[in-house]
Parts: sequence; C-alpha cells; structure tokens
Amino acid sequence: MIKVVFFDLDDTLIDTSKLADMARKNAVENMIRHGMPMDFGVAYHELMELINEYGSNFSRHFDYLLRRLDLQYNPKWIAAGVIGYHNTKFAYLRTVKGVKKTLLRLKEMGLQLGIITDGDPIKQWEKILRAEIDDYFDVVFISDFVGVKKPHRKIFEKALKHFDLMADEALMVGDRLYSDVYGAKQVGMQTVWFKYGRHANRELDYLEYADFTVRSLEELPEIVRGLNIEEREERSDKEVPAD
Repeated sequence: MIKVVFFDLDDTLIDTSKLADMARKNAVENMIRHGMPMDFGVAYHELMELINEYGSNFSRHFDYLLRRLDLQYNPKWIAAGVIGYHNTKFAYLRTVKGVKKTLLRLKEMGLQLGIITDGDPIKQWEKILRAEIDDYFDVVFISDFVGVKKPHRKIFEKALKHFDLMADEALMVGDRLYSDVYGAKQVGMQTVWFKYGRHANRELDYLEYADFTVRSLEELPEIVRGLNIEEREERSDKEVPAD
C-alpha cells in the first residue's frame, strides 16, 4: 500500500527552468541598463558558463562575471544584476500546472506527502513558501541541509525513516530520471517520471527505473489508487484458503 508520496521540487512542483533563464537574462539586461559596457550576448554567455562551472547556488555570480569580462569591480552593476534577478523571481515564480489540485486530492486520499530536493535550504524554502504549498507537506528534505544529495540512497532512506515506512510503501515523483527515479528505485520505492521541463528528453538510459511516466501531475491520484487496489487484491488472494 502506498502511504506517502515524495516529490522533487524544481521542475516537478515549481516551474524553475523557465524562471531561472528569464531571471538571468533580466539580470544581465539590468546591469547593461545601469551602465555596464558590454554586449548582452557576450555577457549572458559568460554568465551561463559561470553557472555551469560554479553551480547555481554560488553566491557571487555577478562579481565573477565582471572579472571574466575584464571589467572593474562596480557595486552598482552587481546590485542591478541582483535586483533584475530577484524581481523576476518574485514576479514570475509559479507552480507547475495542476500542482495544488493534485496535492489536495492526494491528501484527501489519506496520503502523507514529502519533498526530497537538492539545493540550498534557504532558496528551496523560499520557493516553497512563495508558491504557498508548504501546508500540503509533512516533511521537506533538502540535500544541503541533510548532508547528502540525490541519487545517493541515504537521502531516500532518511525520508523513509521519518515516516517509519518500508520502501514499497512510498512513491517518488520527479523530473530527473537519474537523481529522482534511479535514486529512489535503488532503495525499492515505486517511481514516477514526470516528463517535463529541460530534462524531458535527457538521461533516457535510466528510463527502465521508472514504474510510470506522466506528462501531468493530475495523473498521480489514479496511479496511487491503482497500486493500492492491486495490493489489496494480492493480499486477498493470499488469504483465500486453497480447496
């Protein structure tokens, strides 16, 4: 019986790929608008290389951008980048279509819900709170807080331990075949690949680890219902004495 459903956050619950790209472009545009003497295409290309090298949670992207562009340190330009980035985040952060409806239906079915996500705890909680979905979840596991990243089995084991559940009593839903689906399957969870966002056609070598593939989160309640009906029928068959 499925008793808890775990979700990834980025591009599963929150539509972050489109948001991040828009925010970075607006940051560069705002820096140029406030006097940074650089072509947009060149500056944006260098910013994306920085992000690929240092990661999205690095706190000094705009400082390093000026160094890469051989420009003098200028706090005004850096502040303009920060403002452009954050104003976009605050204005356009959205949940994926159908998220709140799906979470509500799962709660009405008596399921517990959790989030298992990689990233900086403050940034991830900011997304959760701004999207106003925190009340749906019983627990949130964030890699940089618990000390282990997906797909390492320990983060999934910690989540199961919190609910005192066996792995086959949990369902993991995520957009990443490697970190979400393969990671959860290592410990024996049921898995759903949400074919969405920038990873919709990537990591396909791990597709075999997905028990289900969905293009809409609104398909999840029926999947859970089907799994639990199947489990009840199997138990019933075992309990019927042989003639």
